[in-house]
Amino acid sequence: MSLVDELRSAVTPRAALLVIGVFALQLLFITSYVGALHHPKPRDVPFGVVAPQAVSGRLVTQLDALPGGPLDARPVADEATARDQILNREIDGALLFDPVGRTDTLLVASGGGTALSTALDRIVTRVEELRDRSVRTVDVAPASREDFNGLSSFYLVVGWCVGGYICAAILAISAGSRPANRERAVIRLGVLALYSVLGGLGGALIVGPALGALPGSVAALWGLGALVVFSVGAATLALQSVFGIVGIGLAILIVVVAGNPSAGGAFPLPMLPPFWSAIGPALPPGAGTWAARSIAYFKGNDMTASMLVLSAWAVVGTVVTLVVTSVKPPPEPEAIADEVAAPGGARP
Repeated sequence: MSLVDELRSAVTPRAALLVIGVFALQLLFITSYVGALHHPKPRDVPFGVVAPQAVSGRLVTQLDALPGGPLDARPVADEATARDQILNREIDGALLFDPVGRTDTLLVASGGGTALSTALDRIVTRVEELRDRSVRTVDVAPASREDFNGLSSFYLVVGWCVGGYICAAILAISAGSRPANRERAVIRLGVLALYSVLGGLGGALIVGPALGALPGSVAALWGLGALVVFSVGAATLALQSVFGIVGIGLAILIVVVAGNPSAGGAFPLPMLPPFWSAIGPALPPGAGTWAARSIAYFKGNDMTASMLVLSAWAVVGTVVTLVVTSVKPPPEPEAIADEVAAPGGARP
C-alpha cells in the first residue's frame, strides 16, 4: 500500500475535520484567555460617596471624570447605607468623606475579588493625594486568609464545571454520543443528577471543613455545586444530542473558552473588557462564581440572577436532550464503524 493510501486510511475526512475543529478551539482558547486577562483595569465600578451635600456633588463628578472611567460614582446617604449596599453587592466600594479632618475612609470588600479592592485602594489613594488628603481602607467583607486573592470560589466552580462536562462526555463516549431513545436519555440525566449531588457535596466539603479555604454555609455551597454540575452536564448532553460527538467540543467552547475567563475569577467583572464582562454572568462559570462568593462573604445576598441563569441552563439542557432523543434517531453504528475499519472494509 502506498503512503497516500496509508494516509487516507489513517486519517478519514471526518477525523481531519475534527482535528481542524480542535485547532480552531485551541486558537479561540488562547484568544479568549489572553484577550480577557492580559490588561485588566477597572471600568465603571459601582462606587458610593458619603459626604455632606456641599461636597458630595463635586466629589462624585470628580470621581466620575477620572481618565479611563474606572468609577461609576453615586451619592450615598450615610456610612450604614454604604456598608449595606456593599454587603448587598449593589456597589463595590465607597468613600466616606471626613468633613472635620483630612483623612477619609475607603470601604472595600476583598471577598468579592482582591484584585478589585486593591485597584480601588490605588485609585482613591491617588485622588486623595491630589486633593492633599489621605485615606484609610476598611474591608467590610474580607476574603479568608486561606483564600489567596479570593480565588477559591472561582477554582471551586471551575472544578464543578469540569466535572459536569466530563461526566456527560464519558456517558456519550461509553454508549454513543446521542442516546438511542428517550428512556436512555432519562437514565443519563439521572446518572448526571446523582453525580451532581455527590460532586457538589465533595467540593463543598473540600473548600470548607477540609481546607478551610471558604467560610459560609456548607449546605448552601453543596446546593450550588449540585446545580452548577448538573447545569453544565445537562447542557453538554443537549449539545451531544443535537450535534453528536462535536457537541463535546461546543460544550468546551461555551464553558471553558468563553466561560472561564469571563467568570470574574482572577479579575472581577468590572476589570474585564466589555465583551467578557457582558457574557460572564450569563454562563455557568460566571454565575457560579458570583453565587459562591455571595455565600462565602456576602451572607448569600444578590444570588437570584445567578441561580436563575444556572437553572435555565439545567432546564433547557434537560428539555433539549429529551426532545431531540424523542424525535431524532441516533446515528447509524455503521457510520462510526466504517471510520475505524481497516482497508477493504475488514475490522482491525
